[in-house]
Amino acid sequence: MGVSLFQLLAAFLVCYLLICAIRVLNWAWFSPKKLEKCLKEQGLKGNSYRFINGDYKEMEDAKQEAKSKPISFEDDIKTRVIPFYLSTVKKYGPECFFWNGPKATILVTEPELVKEVFNKNYVYQKKKQLNPLTKLISHGVANMDGEKWAKHRKIINSAFHIHKLKLMVPAFYWSCDEMLDGWEKSMSSKGSCELDVWPCIQTLTSNAISRTVFGSSYEEGRKVFELQRELTEHVNKALQSIYMPGWRYVPTKRNKRMKDIEKEIQSSTRAIVTKRLKAMETGEAQEEDLLGILLESNFRKIKEYGNHKFGMTGDEVVEECKLFYFAGQENPAVFLVWTLILLSKHRDWQTRARKEVLQVFGNQAPNADGLNNLKVVNMILYEVLRLYAPVPLLSRRVCEDTTLGKFRLPKGVQVSLPTILLHHDPKIWGEDAMEFNPERFSEGLSKAQKTQGIFFPFGWGPRTCVGQTFALMEAKMVLAMILQRFCFELSPSYTHAPHTVSILQPQHGANLILHKL
Repeated sequence: MGVSLFQLLAAFLVCYLLICAIRVLNWAWFSPKKLEKCLKEQGLKGNSYRFINGDYKEMEDAKQEAKSKPISFEDDIKTRVIPFYLSTVKKYGPECFFWNGPKATILVTEPELVKEVFNKNYVYQKKKQLNPLTKLISHGVANMDGEKWAKHRKIINSAFHIHKLKLMVPAFYWSCDEMLDGWEKSMSSKGSCELDVWPCIQTLTSNAISRTVFGSSYEEGRKVFELQRELTEHVNKALQSIYMPGWRYVPTKRNKRMKDIEKEIQSSTRAIVTKRLKAMETGEAQEEDLLGILLESNFRKIKEYGNHKFGMTGDEVVEECKLFYFAGQENPAVFLVWTLILLSKHRDWQTRARKEVLQVFGNQAPNADGLNNLKVVNMILYEVLRLYAPVPLLSRRVCEDTTLGKFRLPKGVQVSLPTILLHHDPKIWGEDAMEFNPERFSEGLSKAQKTQGIFFPFGWGPRTCVGQTFALMEAKMVLAMILQRFCFELSPSYTHAPHTVSILQPQHGANLILHKL
């Protein structure tokens, strides 16, 4: 009796399911256990791998426990910001690893090895996000690798050249002036008020990036960025749980809203870009904003090589605009709010900074050349970035078998570069490493360090954040304008609770008492 078609299909299905089961078991158990043995044989220490979850539960429990209670200024913020990482280092020492699900992550704390990881960006590439929802926020140059990253970076670099950035100063000024006018309207008859400045600063940086990217299309751009902010909030909430493949296609209320927002962002941004491209084709004068500079740089690159493949597509320009917003709004906002909080706590430095600002500008509007002469302000900003780096941890993935120091790292392993651990290391910064002391930067970065170390609030090496100068210039402008018009102190209602939601934020806001000068 012959074999029926049904039996053949059934046998094929059984074989297929068996192969899938073997692959899943290999991914979820055999490969991690083999890797664990390899790492431990080299002297690295860490928890034993647990099926699928790894250390995820311990990470979340530590995060929730830390988040449940505030700290004082005298406490080590690392116990609240990176509790699991800190406990792992205390338990196993600096040469350790942990498990992000089935993926092993090695903590790299030796400064020279951290520099090697940053410099060999062709070996240590951006960590792949398991959850595809992260691509909704931005899929620009910051999340690229290889030739595509190199191409986009070359085109974007010209938009952030210092001479181009000077053109952005008026946008910083008008955005800050709007905020300060609002503060003045909140003043009591005695010329003071209590205010949570955190949402104010977020609005300021959102308006500033809208103006610097879209110029006269500012209102249209602001609507796009407001949608992007809402989308980011939805994505961050979704990322708080383990991602289940395919879940984003389930028609939940949040998934439908995210899909609608993404469509609107894409269509609105594409309309602005298309309008600007048509103006370029007709020879109309281009606006000196980031979008105009980016499109001009892209056009020159295509013309130089005579091939569109050397430039960015319209969709890629849209993604870079989304990245401009995400990085240009979030990072300067947290940078500025921690600066105001720390200057409220250390009012002697606030006084020194104000004296310098008034010496350079008086009551006149700050300008780009004058901002470069603010030495005390620059020292303060560096110290804030050292103590409260916007991104406490940076991650990379090993894309080929390699050697790092004495360790052999197989392809697929991840490395974690703990910015905050190195920025707070007494061996690098001295016994006062946990104290706010901008004076350490009075003779520059190299003299601030007691021994060979590394300072990387904006990354390091070839992939240093292209927006670093932009963020510092905006921070100097905003801080100078605030110091010209207000003095400020911590409110008794202020609660010190730094926590990380993609970047380091004040969990309970930043309640300050403002006094009009």
